[in-house]
Amino acid sequence: MYLMGLTGGIASGKSVVARRLAEHGAVVVDADQVAREVVEPGTPGLAAIAAEFGDDVIGTDGSLDRAALGALIFGDPGKRAILNGITHPAVYAASQQQFAAAAAADPGAIVVYDVPLLAEGTRAGDFDLVVVVQASAETRTHRMIELRGYSREDALRRIGAQASDAERLAIADVVIDSNGTLEETMAQADRLWADVTSSAESKHR
Repeated sequence: MYLMGLTGGIASGKSVVARRLAEHGAVVVDADQVAREVVEPGTPGLAAIAAEFGDDVIGTDGSLDRAALGALIFGDPGKRAILNGITHPAVYAASQQQFAAAAAADPGAIVVYDVPLLAEGTRAGDFDLVVVVQASAETRTHRMIELRGYSREDALRRIGAQASDAERLAIADVVIDSNGTLEETMAQADRLWADVTSSAESKHR
């Protein structure tokens, strides 16, 4: 198995790159999807969040009220760190199970871990390659306003809650510049796939 960590800030174009790699044959493990699964009703993750942040973050149906939790943590780095301490280990453990399943199904699989918060943790060294999809804060803010309906203030607050560009670039083996057109970003993803395919073949010789 060849394991790639794919990261980038909110609205950077990371998901575009992940989808393109999947089209080429990569097995994509989506950390956001895993993060939703580890806090479903009845999980230890949701119980820990309720114990720490109170019943106000639990909806009437017993599921996590993400809007209520987001309102608590985005402006408070201390609370965000507490939440990350609950969820990050659970997400990574569940993701590791998916990596292992992919390797068992195909020892030569190229697995892409699509993970927004890689630079915020300490796992970068676990990957054969770390790819950062990079767009300027101005570009990302514009996308969040135009495509996702955020206010400018909320967009900037969410960007500020994540790692800085410098922190992400510091862990990058490869950088995909997504400031340009969709076609330009996908062309870079295509070149990345060609390079990774070659590296993966060398690893398994």
